[in-house]
Amino acid sequence: MQQAQILKRKVLQMESKDFDTLALEVFRYQAEHNSVYQKYLQCLQIQIDSVRSIEQIPFLPIEFFKTQTVVSGIFEPQTTFESSGTTGMNTSRHYVKDPKFYLKVAEQIFEKFYGKLSDFKILALLPSYLERTNSSLVYMVEHFIQKSGNPNSGFYLDNYEKLAEALRDDRREDRKENDNSDIQTSNIEYRNKKTLLIGVTFGLLDFAESGIDLSFLQNRDDLIVMETGGMKGRRKELLREEVHEILTNAFAVKSIHSEYGMTELLSQGYSYGEGIFDLPVSMRILLRDVNDPFTYINNARSGGINVIDLANIDSCSFVETKDLGSYQLSVNSEQLSVNS
Repeated sequence: MQQAQILKRKVLQMESKDFDTLALEVFRYQAEHNSVYQKYLQCLQIQIDSVRSIEQIPFLPIEFFKTQTVVSGIFEPQTTFESSGTTGMNTSRHYVKDPKFYLKVAEQIFEKFYGKLSDFKILALLPSYLERTNSSLVYMVEHFIQKSGNPNSGFYLDNYEKLAEALRDDRREDRKENDNSDIQTSNIEYRNKKTLLIGVTFGLLDFAESGIDLSFLQNRDDLIVMETGGMKGRRKELLREEVHEILTNAFAVKSIHSEYGMTELLSQGYSYGEGIFDLPVSMRILLRDVNDPFTYINNARSGGINVIDLANIDSCSFVETKDLGSYQLSVNSEQLSVNS
């Protein structure tokens, strides 16, 4: 079995206690097989054998995904994920050797935090992403929709009336008198499903302010509203607190969930509310001093986010992002607060 495949198997089977050892193993693999990362390490005069802890691992600036082919090994990518950007802008490209591995990782992470995809009806409102053919988010959500097995799961673009109809509780159909046993069986099959409405932030706001009657959402506890991706230049930027207040009122939910992901990463973090993200076992954050990218800060301060994503076996697992955040340890998990 090739070394990359062995590492991927370890990522899928790992526990939190395995992280540091596996991260160092991935570092040594990528330092040898990723030519871009290798040259970066050489410029920093890093001796590979001298790296004994994850704090000593150099992180590749995320801009390299815009200007270089960041891959570990030699392969023909099965798909290429590309970040959003206006005409003429350089966009990040993530060359994916093994899309099935990406989907397996994404599915495993989601189900750890939320439960089986087959227990969900998934409604996606991702207009700006669907306009592109190489969005990693669309690729993931499309897989989730298929795994849900629910006939109402799907992408809804800006068809708000159809989306509102899909949001309606499936159980209402059970209350209708109907002698067709096949229809009744179908309704019973989907009656207890949870509903995930996942949307780009501006799309959810547009839907919330569309004038569609959403009063039927009152007194429901089976709806999760999840925002991701920001405004994408479509609307005026708002504070996260402002966005969440509008959405919680419109959809009658207690909190707005969020997904933390990006083109350059194959793992995702999830927030149950207030922008505090739980991280999967395959991901860890180190905060750097914004004035010195090679100095790490303590958990009490805000800093630049360096991500270790062990799912990035075929690219680079050590990415210096432009995001800012604060990092804290809770009793049960590692959490990240991302500055909006």
